[in-house]
Amino acid sequence: MTEPVEAQLIALLPRLRRFALGLTGSRDEADDLVQAACERALTRLHQWQPDTRLDSWMFRIIKTIWIDQWRSDKARGEHVDLDSVQPPTGSNGRHVTEVQNTLEAVCRAMEQLPEDQRLVLILVSVDGLSYEEAAAVLETPVGTIMSRLARARRRLHELLETPSATLVRGRH
Repeated sequence: MTEPVEAQLIALLPRLRRFALGLTGSRDEADDLVQAACERALTRLHQWQPDTRLDSWMFRIIKTIWIDQWRSDKARGEHVDLDSVQPPTGSNGRHVTEVQNTLEAVCRAMEQLPEDQRLVLILVSVDGLSYEEAAAVLETPVGTIMSRLARARRRLHELLETPSATLVRGRH
């Protein structure tokens, strides 16, 4: 007998949060996004087809909510302040600072990528989905996923090779 959908959804939470964090760049916003997606999924559970992948369905819900929120924020002219993130502390402050600086540079570089490339990069490289799974989530052919991922990786490399002063915070 299969697990109830609610239990499957709970097991997916770490992956959903990781995906949402990749989209938003903020832990608080990622948590809000996952909560909104779970609420939407549970209220619309009748729309889910049991013979389909629950994770793909949830990733699509998160992506849809995020795009809706992003468009709404863009229309209102709101700006997300990424500078409010506090650097971690640890026994080896230099190493922690270097890691934090690298992570911030990667996040800023990812924000420079077009949305379609960023989504593919998050799904495949961060969440570890196969090309086929990412194609199902984004409802895009596998070949398109592969080319977007290649372009995203190439552009990310170019951005990270550029002096950090040229990376602009925020989405364009």
